[in-house]
Amino acid sequence: MRQDEGRTVGLYFKVSPEEMALIEQKMEQAGTGNKRAYLRKMAVDGYVIHLDMGSVKELIKILRSISNNVNQIARRCSEIRNLYGEDVEDLRKGYVEVQKEVALLVGRFVKL
Repeated sequence: MRQDEGRTVGLYFKVSPEEMALIEQKMEQAGTGNKRAYLRKMAVDGYVIHLDMGSVKELIKILRSISNNVNQIARRCSEIRNLYGEDVEDLRKGYVEVQKEVALLVGRFVKL
């Protein structure tokens, strides 16, 4: 009895030459030369990774806010030739917030 005897549904698709090269490269990394078996295994058991980029978007938002604060402080310093302690504290708080967000983000990437 043939191993694929129970398989009665055909599945056909086309790929670009670049995609084919990537498939062949990944097959080589996996140590297989059987394209049908490889594609079947990847379709059934392969991983689909969906990255939630919400944290990255939040980090970008915080960075923009800090950038705006730095620009405002720089303008004030050039206008009045002075730097206030409140301004420095605002920058420090923003930096601490960014540090926390980056640490969380890195932690999530490590778990992948």
